[in-house]
Amino acid sequence: MSSPEELLRSRGLRVTRPRLAVLDVLSAGGHLEVDEITRRVRERLDSVSTQAVYDVLGALSRAGLSRRIEPAGSPARYEARVGDNHHHVVCRGCGEIADIDCTVGEAPCLDPSTAHGFEVDEAEVTFWGLCPACQARRRVDE
Repeated sequence: MSSPEELLRSRGLRVTRPRLAVLDVLSAGGHLEVDEITRRVRERLDSVSTQAVYDVLGALSRAGLSRRIEPAGSPARYEARVGDNHHHVVCRGCGEIADIDCTVGEAPCLDPSTAHGFEVDEAEVTFWGLCPACQARRRVDE
């Protein structure tokens, strides 16, 4: 496994403390909003601006080291799980997001009926529902 420094260099990115800190935060897992990423990065570094975190996230996403998802009605979220064309399920109650592996064949949704000349490299599917905790709250409220 490559070190974070080697990972950045392999994608043509300079190694900086903010980039290493953001990679570290994302590698802990989850689907994090920029404010949460910034808070966690600030625990690791003396000082970092929110704009610097946005810049790092943009660079990491363009380099294929992070993934930006934007569930409808929610702010953008970022994750470190990339390159596997997985999907997401979002709770309508609390906003929790979980990963869902592509379960049919080999990346089945990468073969659209028409791509209008685009070279498709990823499909984004979002499933919506209620997480177990929100289902339990709903049963109590009924």
